[in-house]
Amino acid sequence: MAARIVPLFNRVLVQRAKVEAKSVGGILLPEKSVNRNNEGTVLAVGPGKDSKPCAVAVGQKVLLPEFGGSKIKVGEEEMFLFHDDDILAIVKD
Repeated sequence: MAARIVPLFNRVLVQRAKVEAKSVGGILLPEKSVNRNNEGTVLAVGPGKDSKPCAVAVGQKVLLPEFGGSKIKVGEEEMFLFHDDDILAIVKD
């Protein structure tokens, strides 16, 4: 589904990583007590702005701000559009 969305300028399409809803002991946690995950995977990248290319590439894992980005829902998938300046860091394995 993400292939249908092509970001413009310096925008980056990101899918946040899923948050575990179980504790280490196997107890199911309610949604309100689970913190939002600040990691995500880059799905698509715009061409850049003012002859400056985007700093991230498709497939990279990135660290995202807790708030921000434009929420997009395509079918059952939930994705976010961020400016490349808003992405905090690239996560290396």
